[in-house]
Amino acid sequence: MCQLLGLNCATPTDAVFSFTGFRRRGGATDTHADGWGVAFFEGRGVRLFIDPDAAARSPMADFLQRYPIRSRNVIAHVRKATTGAVALENTHPFMRELWGRYWVFAHNGDLHGHQPKLHRHFRPVGDTDSERAFCWLLQELDKSHASLPPVPELTATLRELIPHISRHGTFNFLLSCGDAMWAHCSTHLHYRVRDYPFSRATLADEDWTIDFSTVTQPGDRVAVIVTTPLTRDEVWIPFAPGELRVFVDGAPMTDTGT
Repeated sequence: MCQLLGLNCATPTDAVFSFTGFRRRGGATDTHADGWGVAFFEGRGVRLFIDPDAAARSPMADFLQRYPIRSRNVIAHVRKATTGAVALENTHPFMRELWGRYWVFAHNGDLHGHQPKLHRHFRPVGDTDSERAFCWLLQELDKSHASLPPVPELTATLRELIPHISRHGTFNFLLSCGDAMWAHCSTHLHYRVRDYPFSRATLADEDWTIDFSTVTQPGDRVAVIVTTPLTRDEVWIPFAPGELRVFVDGAPMTDTGT
């Protein structure tokens, strides 16, 4: 299985602290050494970095650990390959355009027998079950809405679509178009909201403690979504199996349901 990391923020925020711990799971503190990637939304653009090598020893990951890209939505992934070869085209996150916006998706789990019919505009480049599921989701969203709808409408449509995929196996995923972040749990997913009054946190996979009160400003708020809690000394809220949550401006919306 793979692992997921997402940040949804009220103001542009760098992911250096979270990414430093998370990348260690890509071949150092865990076995997810078959590629990694991270996407940073900046306005309507996306900086996408993917690498089929292990994150724990990747020079590109070294660069990103030192380079504080500020974003309101970040999706990262470390891969343990099950379906699809270890190759650049099979490395998450995946990105596609819909309604003139970039969409980014990363998946943790295995899907068996999910072979939907895909139209010309939404076709996978690689051979993973994950990219195929992403293409189908976008295809069906495109059928359901003529243009980008409000977040609650998108959430309602996603809630109708997800069971068609999740019945085929494990479907933990993160999805964003830059306005919000959707997180769905089949098995394991946790989140933590960091806001005022900010406190200290210590990474679980790296010897690093940070006092967030010294590096934040009024109005900052960050929701961190991750497969397994990133820190040893913070309270993380587990998702329920089958739960879909949407995060906007660094907090979960309260009307998402399960």
